[in-house]
Amino acid sequence: MRESISFVLNGKITVIDFLSETRFTPTTTVLNYLRSLPGHRGVKEGCAEGDCGACTVVLAELNGDGRLTYRAVNSCLIFLPKLHGKALLTVEYLKGQNGQLHPVQQALVETHGSQCGFCTPGFVMSLYALYQEKTEYSRENAEEALAGNLCRCTGYQPILKAAEKVLKEKPAADSEKEQKLIRLLKNLPKESVAVQTEKQYYHLPATLDELLHLRQTYPQALLLNGATDAALRVTKKFETLPAVIDTSAVAELGFFTKTERSFIIGSGVTIQRLKDISRDHFPALSRMCRVFGSRQIRQIATLGGNLGTASPIGDMLPVLMAYDGTVILKSLNGERRVSLDEFVLGYRQIDLKEEKIIYAVELPIPGANVHIRTYKISKRREVDISTVSAAFRLELNNKETIERIKLVYGGMAETTKRAYKTEAFLQGKAWNGETVLAAQKILVDEFTPISDARSGADFRRIAAANLLLKFWQELSK
Repeated sequence: MRESISFVLNGKITVIDFLSETRFTPTTTVLNYLRSLPGHRGVKEGCAEGDCGACTVVLAELNGDGRLTYRAVNSCLIFLPKLHGKALLTVEYLKGQNGQLHPVQQALVETHGSQCGFCTPGFVMSLYALYQEKTEYSRENAEEALAGNLCRCTGYQPILKAAEKVLKEKPAADSEKEQKLIRLLKNLPKESVAVQTEKQYYHLPATLDELLHLRQTYPQALLLNGATDAALRVTKKFETLPAVIDTSAVAELGFFTKTERSFIIGSGVTIQRLKDISRDHFPALSRMCRVFGSRQIRQIATLGGNLGTASPIGDMLPVLMAYDGTVILKSLNGERRVSLDEFVLGYRQIDLKEEKIIYAVELPIPGANVHIRTYKISKRREVDISTVSAAFRLELNNKETIERIKLVYGGMAETTKRAYKTEAFLQGKAWNGETVLAAQKILVDEFTPISDARSGADFRRIAAANLLLKFWQELSK
């Protein structure tokens, strides 16, 4: 057990002891930490909530093969203890010998991809992560990697040209720098971290067993992983989080298992990885992951964290309910399974006893006669909260009669909810346009959504009904 964290900052081992370094707390963000250091001002604060990408940095870690993996992340959403055992790379790290530019930077210069420069370091680090991962160029890959970075001066076309240039003309990697990072990371301590200050307690367990003991000992502590939601309490509301159990270092939560009939996905699996592993068997889930925040957010946000927030507009819950998912809860006393249809008890309330954690989600592999689609209506495709989200499941008998249907909505009530009245009307009827139009009249009055900054209540009701029509039209093609 350690009271300090150790990580690599731009090629140098750095240690922060929170008891002696009183200017930093366990919930100091990486962004504010970097801005406090001389010579590390390339990272910028734009929004402090993960929307603009100006604070993008790269985290490098060793994978199971002893090689480096690179993740572009928002430093405004990461608390300092999450750096423990990792390498933090900023735009200053990219400078070569004699001050020459990195190929990513050079490509931005040659394609005129920067004007004011405020956002440029963030674009550079997003492209650098893609470059280091040796990603093959495609317009889709470049757009996905840069979707979380905003530019108000240059426009995106020159920046996308820079991405194309650097990914197509990629030279040999700087193996000397990489080998040095590998050596440094291998020498970092891997012990758990426990920090007790006058105002805070922050624990970063390294094993599942330790996590379960901590959860039982401190049932009131805030449990988090990616912290993309909880961090906003610090950056926007300026709260002090008195007790935190951070599960992000527990590798046992990051598993993925495929059985003959189902997938079991650990709660620590990131949304970005979930997007990739669900593509073949759960395509609707993969598509929803693609519009879940930005790549920077998806690289740290986790499946369990999204379910744990119980947000009424959470993007994952509707589609997981449509797939008949089951959440697996774990404590020192054993496991408990709860259908995701019954997991949310009320606004921001879930069926999770204080001593339990969200361990995994099990999704049965749908049969050939099962049709599932998911939809998200928002003002922006990327990095935006849903105005209305929906996930539909349809099972037909003889391709004509509705044998079973689930209509799950987010953004229409205080929790994610199914349209039970409309489902009951549709059950056993012919799957045709006349039936769907009749169902719309029921659906438009089934929910009583609120009006807010994103939309009015009337729009939400009409949009919810029209999504059902869109579902029918897609399946009728």
